[in-house]
Amino acid sequence: MSPVVPPPPGVLEARMAELTGRHVPFVKATVVRARRPASARPGDTALVLSDGRIEGFVGGVCAEATVRVQALRTLRSGESLLLRISPRETADGTGEPVVEEGAVSVCNPCLSGGELEIFLEPLRPAPRVVVFGESPIARALLAFGPALGYAITSVSGADVLGAQAPAGTRAVVIASHGRDEERVLMAAVRAGVPYIGLVASPRRGAAVLAGLAHELDEEQRARVRTPAGLWIGARTPGEIALSILAEVVREVRSPSPPAEAAETAEAAATAGAVVPVTVVDPVCGMEVVAAEGGTPFSDAGGGRRRWFCRPACRDAYEKDPARYARAGAGSEAGAS
Repeated sequence: MSPVVPPPPGVLEARMAELTGRHVPFVKATVVRARRPASARPGDTALVLSDGRIEGFVGGVCAEATVRVQALRTLRSGESLLLRISPRETADGTGEPVVEEGAVSVCNPCLSGGELEIFLEPLRPAPRVVVFGESPIARALLAFGPALGYAITSVSGADVLGAQAPAGTRAVVIASHGRDEERVLMAAVRAGVPYIGLVASPRRGAAVLAGLAHELDEEQRARVRTPAGLWIGARTPGEIALSILAEVVREVRSPSPPAEAAETAEAAATAGAVVPVTVVDPVCGMEVVAAEGGTPFSDAGGGRRRWFCRPACRDAYEKDPARYARAGAGSEAGAS
């Protein structure tokens, strides 16, 4: 196999700028320490995308398998992490990753003997909040955006949403006081926006939703929050905007229930809330990500698909699947 050559300088920087511009979440992985023998060197960098693909170079396939698992976890948590990878047993002797504050040490038995320390930095797009309307409440929402670090933008028509909300859109707030509300509500619901808020009194809000009964079913109408915002006794436009953004923050920070994780994985990845699914390599026992974005897999032996840290483990399995059937009994996919 020909050696992997790190990409030329500037290529990853351009790719990062592209992903950021498209509101696509990713993790920047940078080698900060390497102990020989190791193919990676300090300064080597790669990008880990939400589907598990790795662009760049931070070591061989065995190191990549561990980086993929831990990077997707940081993408979900939003917290940076120092990842230590070694073929030696972890300090507690259990073989399980040793978690410290800001760091995790992982035993990777497939490494050739070297050790790596890799800094994982999740870069998630700012949650996008779309505000429809030109009311005082709408203007207050726009004013609060920079303080929250949210990308709050104003739109003037439902056609802006189209068939799909812009990437990274976590909320649509309708604060137009009766102007074109129905069109925007239907567009937001059909675009699958997680939070949809209608600024209206309880009575008027209920009437608006009742009028959409012929367009949206009961479950779809129930997704609309009206009156929008948490109850804090708000009265002024600024206070009402604050209550709405508090409700948006709760939506952004709340993870999906485990039962819904598989169904919402694609939407969660768009928003930055990644739910990685890990399994155990039945040959070497390593934890790997069950994703086709770079993880070797095999359907040999019948039954469920098996995933591997590297092609060599896959090849060993395919020579005698029955031998590893017992070892792979615990490798059912499960949200980590």
